[in-house]
Amino acid sequence: MPQFFSNKRLIVLLVSIILLVALVGYSMNDRRSLTWPEQFVKDSVGWVQTVFQQPALYVAGFFENVNNMKNLYEENQILKAHLDHYAETAVEVNVLRRQNKNLKEALDITESLFDHKVRPALVIHRSPDRWNEYIGINKGEQHGVKTDMAVITSKGLVGKVKHVSQFTSTIQLLTDHDRTNRISAMVDAEDKEVFGFIEGYDEISGALMLRKIEADAEIEEGQKVITSGLGGVFPQGLLIGEIIRVEADEYGLTKNAYVQPSASFHNLDYVLIIERTSPQLDDEIISKQEGG
Repeated sequence: MPQFFSNKRLIVLLVSIILLVALVGYSMNDRRSLTWPEQFVKDSVGWVQTVFQQPALYVAGFFENVNNMKNLYEENQILKAHLDHYAETAVEVNVLRRQNKNLKEALDITESLFDHKVRPALVIHRSPDRWNEYIGINKGEQHGVKTDMAVITSKGLVGKVKHVSQFTSTIQLLTDHDRTNRISAMVDAEDKEVFGFIEGYDEISGALMLRKIEADAEIEEGQKVITSGLGGVFPQGLLIGEIIRVEADEYGLTKNAYVQPSASFHNLDYVLIIERTSPQLDDEIISKQEGG
């Protein structure tokens, strides 16, 4: 009899392990949509996280404001010194904006890859493990959020929408090491447009990797990297970062560039969801297209 119970416990243990492995494998599957039970659980947990997150942000913001007031006078003096330069730049931008508008009207162009809408969102949680670089926000399908939409802060691009439930969403940061995590980008050069893909993150240098750049492309340190808008999902012109190093790839056929991110991926409290309003690719094509 004791031998029977021992074997029974062993069988139960083996079955439990098999079920656990199956559930882990299913949860790690690269799915573009969540099941209704998953959405219900994520929305319920997200609501609780939102309730506790707001008071914590208010308290943290109060002490941060007190600390910032110490440097307010010096920053004010620096800003005053740059007012003349900003005024000159503003005038030039207004002139160029009017010229661009007139040219678009003359050519009967009503849409642009730059066109987009902005939706603010509160960050309610962050993935605790180091295998996935995900954050959660308090906006979902009911707020107009869709998968693959760009996510930015006031400094620049931080990621894209990975999963959407009814009232919350999961954001995949650019630092996530998923091989499908790539963004269509371009170097903001004056003479010629240089295109590539943001693929991967270098932990040592803290830089994003801009790959598949043409071998004869002329790029240099200090140039800005922005979204190209050619992936069919993101609008054009979202700031990604600045080139800090350029090198040939291991085969010498293309170039790779190290890009210092303009936005911080740490201490994210609020983000902006970017909806591209210019024509997009069909959903079937987007599902096969990696990045924006």
